[in-house]
Amino acid sequence: MKKSIVAAGVATLMATSAIGQELGASIARFDDNFLTVMRNGMVDHAASLDGVNLQVEDATDDIGKQIDQVKNFVASGVDAIIVNIVDTSAGAAVSAAAGDVPLVYVNREPDNVNDLPSTQAFVASNEIESGTLEAFQICRNLRAAGKAGGAMGYLMNGQLSNQAAVQRSKDVHDVIGMDMCNFMTLIDEQTANWSRDEAQSLMTNWLSAGEDFDFVIANNDEMAIGAIQAMKAAGIDMADVEVGGVDATQDALVAMQAGELDVTVFQDAFG
Repeated sequence: MKKSIVAAGVATLMATSAIGQELGASIARFDDNFLTVMRNGMVDHAASLDGVNLQVEDATDDIGKQIDQVKNFVASGVDAIIVNIVDTSAGAAVSAAAGDVPLVYVNREPDNVNDLPSTQAFVASNEIESGTLEAFQICRNLRAAGKAGGAMGYLMNGQLSNQAAVQRSKDVHDVIGMDMCNFMTLIDEQTANWSRDEAQSLMTNWLSAGEDFDFVIANNDEMAIGAIQAMKAAGIDMADVEVGGVDATQDALVAMQAGELDVTVFQDAFG
């Protein structure tokens, strides 16, 4: 089983003559900023290779639809399949749908990752690193701001059916459990499903409770930006709150430049 950055795995798949030239890719959703960058990277790389034909389908966050897409790829005779899985707990079903056709899971770790057949692989960033780096830097920033005596905050989870969200949130809890960072306390944590809009609504609800807080940690940049939008709408000075995300999307970098987002962890979607 191979674990590396997404783009490297896709490039390897496309460049291997034994794999063939007809490829099918099922992406969990097209309306996600990070996945859009990843998808564009796949399309651009495929276009740079002679004789490679890449068909990309939108699973619209529907695992049943995604399994059907994989089956359709097999029926159409593709040489290999790329899957950004909708529900990481459905790995066995997706793997079975691919049959003997080579399949590479990208970005999201399927629950059957340790039992993949020899024709299948998983390629992604290390989620233990991403969540840990994010939370630890927030911890360091809070200490530097003189808040080591006690800091309160919120945690925004991605989709609970996604292993990356589960792992990143676990990373946050593990960091908060460290001696250096145990001054941090979570007031609440809820899912905003990787969504900027849902995160804005969730943050607005938290603000309505009137609790004082010092930090917001989100499993991705989109949710962090949504939280920032809610705080700005409420008149909160962003210099008083530490906000972190993951991905280092273009929008996140703009927010950092504006002094609104404090931490992001680079995930190389494009490669």
